[in-house]
Amino acid sequence: MTTGAMGARLSQQITQLLHRWQQGDLDAREHLFEALYSDLMQIARHRLSNHTNGTLQPAALVNESLMRLLGAGADYNDRTHFIAIAALKMRSVLVDHLRARAADKRGGNAEQLTLSHAAGMQDDSAIGYDVLALHQALNQLGEMEPRAASTIELTYFGGMSRDEIALVLGVSAPTVDRDLRFARAWLNRQLR
Repeated sequence: MTTGAMGARLSQQITQLLHRWQQGDLDAREHLFEALYSDLMQIARHRLSNHTNGTLQPAALVNESLMRLLGAGADYNDRTHFIAIAALKMRSVLVDHLRARAADKRGGNAEQLTLSHAAGMQDDSAIGYDVLALHQALNQLGEMEPRAASTIELTYFGGMSRDEIALVLGVSAPTVDRDLRFARAWLNRQLR
């Protein structure tokens, strides 16, 4: 069996597990979490690298995100949709964690991140942004241009490719590229 065929079969199995879980099968939920745990850990490691000074571990981020997913009651279409929602839950957990740390420190040492991840490049000259300021700016962008905000969230917080984002959002890959360019430019203006 080719790698592509194995990937398609796994994706189909994940989709079946999602549907069984939504119908109340708790065993399917456990198999689903087992099947996707390594993907979620990879996203968490990527998101946490150099951003929380080691105070939040990837496993804790994944576990808290999964707990929030359990109470979300979302209707997941497939693996990509589930991973996208999980990534948004990770964003929420990360922001909550950083808010609590900032409150403990009375605003000192705000965490910094760059939007170079959203462009798919590792640019050492990229501007660092306070995570909480970025969160607020993303919320503002979401009110104005929801799809562009979702594109940034799925790229940066979800680590998704443009093709995966296009599938989740139901748009073309060039539309994802345009939304990313717009959102990055808008955020850069807002956060300077």
